Amino acid sequence: MTPTSNRPNINTSPVDIHNYFGFAVSVDCVIFGFDDNTLKVLLIKSDLPEFQEKWSLLGDLVDLDEDLDSASYRVLKERTGLENVYLEQVHTFSAIDRHPAGRVVSAAYFSLVNVKHYHLLQNDNELHWHAVSEIQDMAFDHKLILETCLKRLQEKVQEEPIIFNLLENKFSLRELQCLYEAVLGVKLDRRNFRKKLFTTGLLVDINEMEENVPHRPGKLYTFNHNRYSKMKKKIFVGIDF
Repeated sequence: MTPTSNRPNINTSPVDIHNYFGFAVSVDCVIFGFDDNTLKVLLIKSDLPEFQEKWSLLGDLVDLDEDLDSASYRVLKERTGLENVYLEQVHTFSAIDRHPAGRVVSAAYFSLVNVKHYHLLQNDNELHWHAVSEIQDMAFDHKLILETCLKRLQEKVQEEPIIFNLLENKFSLRELQCLYEAVLGVKLDRRNFRKKLFTTGLLVDINEMEENVPHRPGKLYTFNHNRYSKMKKKIFVGIDF
């Protein structure tokens, strides 16, 4: 026998609004950046007594007149001043006790930001970048959110060329390999890495060399956006390192 529930169907039965709508919805943004050959995330000190001196992700409650995506873009713009950057919803976190103020369900997003292009608009609570590999403990369930978004980023960079959002328009193969290694957390074979990248046909040699670098200058490349936009998805199968 199929078990039945005493819970009313909100589409057909009158309900107690206070019981069913008495909680908040929020967004938490994992904003990744790449600097000094290190994958970083933008964090801020929590101002709640329960999490004193702990770091948290950037987030906010969703206003009544906005959807989840709009709220995430708002948080990103308010903190960095950037618009039209890569942003993807990853997972919803709904543990009953995840927020000390009450029931809060949060949708987690990750964003890719070129660190050299950002301008932090909020200077309080020690807002700044942290190396992802050095983060130990965080407020709320934000360490779990960070780990979940990092795992999705690691999958995504091998499916689509979103990783170029973290670089300048001109970059060397050395920089690109360092970035992939920082994101994936592995050491890549130099020859194999370059072979797989050139096979995609998405790199353009711009006939320029690096300048003012402490090592032998390498060639500079750009990402071929036009070629990628014309490629059918079934043709680009990603880069499996």
